[in-house]
Amino acid sequence: MEIEWTDTDPESGEKRSVRAERFARKWSFKVRFRRRTNWAPAPTPSREMWETLLDALERRYPRREGVTDEDLKQVRAVVAGLEPDEGERPV
Repeated sequence: MEIEWTDTDPESGEKRSVRAERFARKWSFKVRFRRRTNWAPAPTPSREMWETLLDALERRYPRREGVTDEDLKQVRAVVAGLEPDEGERPV
């Protein structure tokens, strides 16, 4: 399963494409800055990337687009275990 979206690079401020891919029950993230270039592994997936992935999975789940309960459970556990980003207050 692959999910793609666009965001801005926190270091350079450039627009980039992000792809989250699940293979063998593991999620991996890749980024690229221009179309028709090779995808590069994301250095370290940020909390924002995981939350965007979770949001996309939750929106696809009711439409039965290949998202399983296991996918949601796995990504929710990762998000819950991450430290809050700078500027966020812990709830």
